Amino acid sequence: MNATADKVYNVLFICTHNSARSILAEALLNHLGRGHFLAHSAGSQPGGSVHPRALATLERMHIAADGLRSKDWAEFAQPGAPALDFVFTVCDNAAGETCPVWPGQPMTAHWGVPDPALFKGGDEETARVFWDTAIVLKRRIELMLALPLASLDRLAIQREITAIGQQ
Repeated sequence: MNATADKVYNVLFICTHNSARSILAEALLNHLGRGHFLAHSAGSQPGGSVHPRALATLERMHIAADGLRSKDWAEFAQPGAPALDFVFTVCDNAAGETCPVWPGQPMTAHWGVPDPALFKGGDEETARVFWDTAIVLKRRIELMLALPLASLDRLAIQREITAIGQQ
């Protein structure tokens, strides 16, 4: 992977509609990665807007949501797109789709979580479902951030990021 301690890793989180889970993951990694990671998110069939409850969840977590938008994954396969180090699918539908060819030969893993936007319930229950989703993603991101990426080889990193998604 040619990792160094001062490398900034480009990460893409993918979900079908890019309105909730991938948005949460993008904001969480940008917050927790503290300049060592630059996270993006995209969808195979973007819904065109960020779910208001995802934004409310980030606000409750005191995480900036500025600039978050629902976007097509094709943006990240175009000439001039950032060379990606990691691509994570966070929904089962996106994991089963044929992805574009990403620049940078990124490592990939599936970190699927249920879609909180599909939950049908009252405001309080819906807020709890979004919160729980954010916490699962946060824990996975924290596990990845704890990896000594600069000292692991590509195969070891791949094994670790795959295992994180299975926890």
